[in-house]
Amino acid sequence: AVLDDVRPDVVLLNGDVIDGSPRTALEAKQALNNVVRPMEDRGIAWALTFGNHDEDSTARTGLDEAAYIDFVRQYAHNVNTAGADGITGTGNQVLTVRSASAPRDAFALWLIDSGRYAPEQIAGQDFEGYPDWDWLRPDQVQWYLEASARLEKANRALVPGLVFQHIALWEHRFMWFASVDGRTEADHARAVEKHSLEGLRNEAECTGPFNSGMFAAMLQRGDIKGLFVGHDHINTYVGDYYGIQLGYAPGTGFGPYGLGGAADHHLRGARVFRLDESVKGVYAGTELRFAADYGIDLTEGAQPGEPADFPDGVG
Repeated sequence: AVLDDVRPDVVLLNGDVIDGSPRTALEAKQALNNVVRPMEDRGIAWALTFGNHDEDSTARTGLDEAAYIDFVRQYAHNVNTAGADGITGTGNQVLTVRSASAPRDAFALWLIDSGRYAPEQIAGQDFEGYPDWDWLRPDQVQWYLEASARLEKANRALVPGLVFQHIALWEHRFMWFASVDGRTEADHARAVEKHSLEGLRNEAECTGPFNSGMFAAMLQRGDIKGLFVGHDHINTYVGDYYGIQLGYAPGTGFGPYGLGGAADHHLRGARVFRLDESVKGVYAGTELRFAADYGIDLTEGAQPGEPADFPDGVG
């Protein structure tokens, strides 16, 4: 419904594209195929990042993230690459958007693999009491810094961009409360004004145990207009954190957890981003589209469909 309404130029699936339920390699591929066929059938370019659940079925299916990248690259309209060599994660890449009026890059879409889960221990210490999801590693941050500098050199100017990764930064939480330590309603009320917050926070941000330094890197480079995540399915907020938008996109599929009960599916949707070269920095803003806006059935419970056929040349 969103694709037909907005008619986007590119679609990004920001991690947790599938869950751990596939029992075979064929089922995993069918699950991915069902998700991407709406773009393929409409001839819309698309790419994906990975979340913490995409490899939950790997032990049964034999397919890991690298195999998923190889699989999706068979699709005619997929724009994923194998990703940067020699750094943590799978499919870390930057997609450049060419200017409509000059032979240069006008914008960049950064796709980063924020990983899955923290290890059980580091230096003999476990993570009891700490968030136990993953975090960006220094080599990924360094890759961004170096690739950003190369883009600037090639285009003789900073190339503005957006970053997409699955797991939130610590700065998402800091922004919501306009504080590192405060968690009060008064803190949040101050944050709404200070950081122009919009949207909902129905659960605490599930970050990694360590701050990756990615926000400080983006702030130093000055090219990133926003960083958007998923992971926390019932958060939809966005705000301006010291000149960089931090935000969430809602869960699009009806299978993952939602609000629960009769309201379970009320936040299913997608986030739309607009680029306009007549706007300073090219990034012209973002808004949400919800399933409820299109009269889609929001009845409680999963709504599974049948596996779609694979397009020619995909298997």
